[in-house]
Amino acid sequence: MAAIPPVCDFGWKAPDFDLPATDGKTYRLRDIAGPKGTLIMFICNHCPYVVAVRDRILRDARELMDLGIGVAAISANDASAYPKDSFENMKLLAEAEAFPFPYLYDEDQSVARAYDAVCTPDFFGFNKDLELQYRGRLDASRKETGPADLRRDLFEAMRQVAETGQGPQDQIPSMGCSIKWKAA
Repeated sequence: MAAIPPVCDFGWKAPDFDLPATDGKTYRLRDIAGPKGTLIMFICNHCPYVVAVRDRILRDARELMDLGIGVAAISANDASAYPKDSFENMKLLAEAEAFPFPYLYDEDQSVARAYDAVCTPDFFGFNKDLELQYRGRLDASRKETGPADLRRDLFEAMRQVAETGQGPQDQIPSMGCSIKWKAA
C-alpha cells in the first residue's frame, strides 16, 4: 500500500547518524553535508516507486552535487522480510548503478525513526545550516516512470535551496512503499 509523508516542517534540524555504507566506509551527517545544502533520501532496492525513478534519482543527485549539495541515500527496510534490501544486495546495486553518493544501511532503523521516514522514496532537503527546506516528491512519477518532460520538483527545490537557503513554500509530498519496519 502506498504511503505519503507529511508536509515539510521548515527549519527542523537534521538528526545526526553514524551508518555503514556500501563503499566500506562509515558516514556521519557532517561527512555528507554540502556547502550549500544536504539531501538525505530514504530508498531501497525493491520498491517499485524507487525502481521507476532510480535513473532520475541518480541524474538529479549528480547535478545537485555539482551545485554544492551533499547527497546520501539510506535503506532502512527489514532485510529479513525483504531480502532484496539486504546490505549485500545494496552493495551490488550501488556498484552496478554507479551510485555517485553513499548508500547507507540503517539496520536497526533508528535513523529512519529519527527522521520520521514514511516511505521509499522519502526526500529530506536541508539548507547549509541543516534546516529542513524540502520534503516533497522527485517528480510526478508513481509506480511507473512518468514522461521525460515532467517538472523536476526535487531538483528545482534543491537548486533553490542552494541559491537562497530556502525551499519552496508549495510542495507536493512524495509517495511510495511504506518503510518495512521490523516487528516490535
